Amino acid sequence: MSEQIYTFRDPSFNINQAYYYTLLIQIGGGSFSYAITYKKQVIAWDTNCNLAELTNPQELANELTATYKKVIIGLSSDGFTLVPAPIFSKEQITNYARLLDVKPDERVLAQSLDKDNYIIYKVDEKIISAIQKYDLNNVVYVNKGWIMAAAQDNSTSQDLYLHTENGKAEFLYFKNDAIRFYNNFEFKSEDDLAYFATFVVEELGLHANSTHLKLSGNIKPEDKFSSRLATFFSNVTFFNPQLLELPEQIDAQQVITLAALSLCESLEVL
Repeated sequence: MSEQIYTFRDPSFNINQAYYYTLLIQIGGGSFSYAITYKKQVIAWDTNCNLAELTNPQELANELTATYKKVIIGLSSDGFTLVPAPIFSKEQITNYARLLDVKPDERVLAQSLDKDNYIIYKVDEKIISAIQKYDLNNVVYVNKGWIMAAAQDNSTSQDLYLHTENGKAEFLYFKNDAIRFYNNFEFKSEDDLAYFATFVVEELGLHANSTHLKLSGNIKPEDKFSSRLATFFSNVTFFNPQLLELPEQIDAQQVITLAALSLCESLEVL
């Protein structure tokens, strides 16, 4: 695996050509990352950027104030719930939000996650204010793209997807080509992660020795997290969809959630 880097500019990058580019922004963990793409090629990228840059860009003024062909913003959340599409009602969003323990400084967003589900999630009001200039119809739930990529992976009923980022473990399971389970848990140690993985498997009525665990995110092959998981699961691999054309010095797992936003279309935020 290549050594991680945290900023990149392709020689072809020209901010004066921004109208032909797509801007992808991922916000979470107290910072944001962004990528600028031309067709399928990443031509600019930064990570761990200060959130203040979104409100009052200084170092990234050129990149964040240009006029782009398309903008897609992924927002993380500390609380969400899924509502099946057949019973979702725009008029009931306030009632759904009661499940999320919404604070006065938080705002609730609702939008389609896939053809079968709507997601209702809460976001810090300061984040909403910071991105208002980009139009909220360009906002999606941060893991929508990753979920879409997994849905295109021809998964079986023995596949369980586990993505780790910003201290959270995201679990995703499909059955009959539909989401059967999606949830996340905060973890601090390899034992925490192994516990949640085995807990999810048991809740789904699966067995660790026959479950194919597909990892993505900031877990690395043979690190303490993947090694611990391998003591419980006999089939552990990495989920590495080819989403964008990346320079060789960027590890695809380092940008998988951000790159997956490229699969998302702008949605109406309800």
